[in-house]
Amino acid sequence: MTNETVFCAVCLFGLESLLGEELDAMGCRRLETIDGRVFFAAPLEYVARVNIRSRYAERIYIVVGSFAAETFDALFEGTKALPWEEYISADSRFPVTGHAVKSKLFSIPDCQSIVKKAVVERLKRKYTLSIFPETGANCRIEFFILKDKAWLLIDTSGVPLHKRGYRPETVTAPLRETLAAALAKLARPRSDVLFWDPFCGSGTIAIEAATLMTRRAPGLDRSFAAQSYGFIPAETWKNAFDEARADIDEDALFEAFASDIDADCVRVAKESAARAGVDKYVKTFTADALSIETGGRRGTVVCNPPYGERLLDLERCEALYKAMGKQWEKLGKWQIYVLCSHEGFERLYGRRADKVRKLYNGMIKCNYYQFFKNN
Repeated sequence: MTNETVFCAVCLFGLESLLGEELDAMGCRRLETIDGRVFFAAPLEYVARVNIRSRYAERIYIVVGSFAAETFDALFEGTKALPWEEYISADSRFPVTGHAVKSKLFSIPDCQSIVKKAVVERLKRKYTLSIFPETGANCRIEFFILKDKAWLLIDTSGVPLHKRGYRPETVTAPLRETLAAALAKLARPRSDVLFWDPFCGSGTIAIEAATLMTRRAPGLDRSFAAQSYGFIPAETWKNAFDEARADIDEDALFEAFASDIDADCVRVAKESAARAGVDKYVKTFTADALSIETGGRRGTVVCNPPYGERLLDLERCEALYKAMGKQWEKLGKWQIYVLCSHEGFERLYGRRADKVRKLYNGMIKCNYYQFFKNN
């Protein structure tokens, strides 16, 4: 590729490999991966494609530059040397946020102030202004300092990408859509195998599986901060949205069940599936997770049962895990995928998982237990 821009995609810990593979498939060139971040290069117009299509990223940033920053002076001079005028217009709002990890510069407020001052000093040269009105488009700057190396970034997503727009904000103990998409992908959904989440809550896992199987881009029904940036033509966004809509497979053969013992959850799941445009593929109904049966079909269970963190207490959760192991043994050759934070889950469930993957549900460290075939 020529005329590449360097980007940074941020994700939940544990999803870096999925995100990297997704970026590869979109035609991007991976550069570096660190915990929760994948750096990649692509033409600038890919900012629209990646924001609209990424299932696993939380935000997409443009990397303005990076440099060593062991002192505040180094942070100021390094920031000031970057070409901010290429991204920020004379009337743009440019708030500064960020964080530092394992670095000599650890005061976030001080770093924010220094970065802001440095950007202003740089822009004064371009616009011959002493005071910037900041009444225009919001172009948020973020700094990330790790082991004394600073990255200066511009947020292109705005609202985090896990907020697809189909789920109400009031859902109890929500599972991020990005994590749900990962759970679905890792379970290898297939057109001839029933996909079932018997603890569906707001239906997120089943919905994300359906959007994956129908090639429905997760960002089709929302907007992004960079749509208001003057350096990215509106036509770029129109083309990316049109291409994503054209890619939807309206004739996909896929069926997902989203059931829950709580009728209110099922109602929310049904409404969410409709808003996501996949109600044709997701059947919602009230049922006890311990009563599910194969019905003579091949199937895969993918679920996120209560942890004892926000729903149920620990004792009741442990009893539930034991009951799941006993009851789901009757599902025969069905594959079972369970996300859980309890370190003793396998002991309670009564089987060792064929594979365990470490993931984070928000700030909760979890394991994704994968049982490929019952005994």
